[in-house]
Amino acid sequence: MRLHISPSLRHVTVFTGKGVRDFMKVKVGSRRVSYRMVFYSLLLLTFLLRFIFVLTAMDTIDGETKCSTIGCVGKRLGPRFFGRRMDSAVPEEVYRILEENDNQESIQVLGKDQLVPQTLEDFVAEMRTTKSDLKTFSMRLKAMVTLLEQRTRSAKIQEYLYRHVASSSIPKPLHCLSLKLTNEHTSNAGARLQLPAAEFVPNLVDNSFFHFVLASDNVLAASVVAASLVHNALRPEKVVLHMITDRKTYSTMHAWFSLHPLDPAIIEVKAMHHFDWFTKGKVPVLEAMEKDQRVRSQFRGGSSAIVNANTTEKPHVIASKLQALSPKYNSAMNHIRIYLPELFPSLNKIVFLDDDIVIQTDLSPLWDINMEGKVNGAVETCRGDDKFVMSKRFKSYLNFSHPIIKQNFDPNQCAWAYGMNIFDLEAWRKTNISETYHYWLQQNLKSDLSLWQLGTLPPGLIAFHGHVYTIDPFWHMLGLGYQENTTTDEAEKAGVIHFNGRAKPWLDIAFPQLRVLWAKYVDFSDKFIKSCHIRAS
Repeated sequence: MRLHISPSLRHVTVFTGKGVRDFMKVKVGSRRVSYRMVFYSLLLLTFLLRFIFVLTAMDTIDGETKCSTIGCVGKRLGPRFFGRRMDSAVPEEVYRILEENDNQESIQVLGKDQLVPQTLEDFVAEMRTTKSDLKTFSMRLKAMVTLLEQRTRSAKIQEYLYRHVASSSIPKPLHCLSLKLTNEHTSNAGARLQLPAAEFVPNLVDNSFFHFVLASDNVLAASVVAASLVHNALRPEKVVLHMITDRKTYSTMHAWFSLHPLDPAIIEVKAMHHFDWFTKGKVPVLEAMEKDQRVRSQFRGGSSAIVNANTTEKPHVIASKLQALSPKYNSAMNHIRIYLPELFPSLNKIVFLDDDIVIQTDLSPLWDINMEGKVNGAVETCRGDDKFVMSKRFKSYLNFSHPIIKQNFDPNQCAWAYGMNIFDLEAWRKTNISETYHYWLQQNLKSDLSLWQLGTLPPGLIAFHGHVYTIDPFWHMLGLGYQENTTTDEAEKAGVIHFNGRAKPWLDIAFPQLRVLWAKYVDFSDKFIKSCHIRAS
């Protein structure tokens, strides 16, 4: 096809054959008409005709309805032309089959694992071989996906169970360390030295010093907290660390700090039974713990019962129930912080430390913070760049489906963290925080432990409600024990890092890239550490 335009631009001649003067002459009535527009219109028309032909041919090849009318062709052009519909009958049929819950054929297939395709490659190969129809295709796909979901759920639950066992048990190297230090305390007078020495005893009640309290029955963990505290202190001679442990661990802890002094800092090691005030008749939480232990044994049924009885619950729900079985949640060491004003009646302010933290900066500026009459200086856990860790509110810990909780608290109230807390003991003594704590422990027992699942933080959130002063997140970075999204560079910039979660840094399940921040404060050349085969990785 050729075009010939006259010099006057009034005629356009179209030649349609080879050597044959068949032509079509178009007379243009006015120069105002764009002849180039006529030319481009012809080209566009030619393109559209070819496009329609291709679409019609494709539909015919695919086995759909043959298109012989302009209306059918229009439906192939697109959703905006000639009323074409966006949806297709094929996906609707697939959705209908996949959503059928009572399909007997699917149940029979699922009952025989060997008949269900194990991988996507097996599934594709089977479909190619059998040339199945749409219904069979959907049924086999549903069977395969359901089977894989069941196996994934089972594997996830087993992972949580193994992590529960690993985090709740005492690793062999730590047990070895405890035995060797206990033996050393018995046979070596140097391991029984008075802590602190007599000349430093008055400093234990001197409020011009920086007083830290650490409650732990893990000697290796406590040694890291103490070493990192003193190592990073600008004035270590003003640091007083009050170590509180239980009766069975006292000789172990005393032997370690006697043989590994952190001069010039002052270290005090006491067991709970050394506090005259801390007796069963005067401590309501001990009675609550005894009841709690009995109720847990009946209500929870142990880890095996939790795993075997829950065939429909999501893995993370089962994980939270397993975590509630952890021995630490029923340990006096975990509840002891609620009695700090009574345990240290001469002190005005202390910083309480958990044993799964590492201190990376000087903490003396914490004493310069004006807490405006509040009792508890803590980092809030509902604001921050890390939405996975810093997204905790009251609803994350308390059971708001229970009417008692729903009537008394706001689910969106921001939570805060235990682990590194400034406690103004003077302000605390003017409140009823401890009584409130005891009251809610009793309410939880009466409710068969249904108000919350995890230990001391939920009743702490309730008891300290209205008494919390928010401090800068720099002082307390959380989550290093249950997620590995935090980079080493980010963690190194924090003043205190907290390995809260199951993956404690002294366990084999710890995250290797984060564990090094803890391991740097362990002397792996120490004779006790080496003899118990405690290694850096």
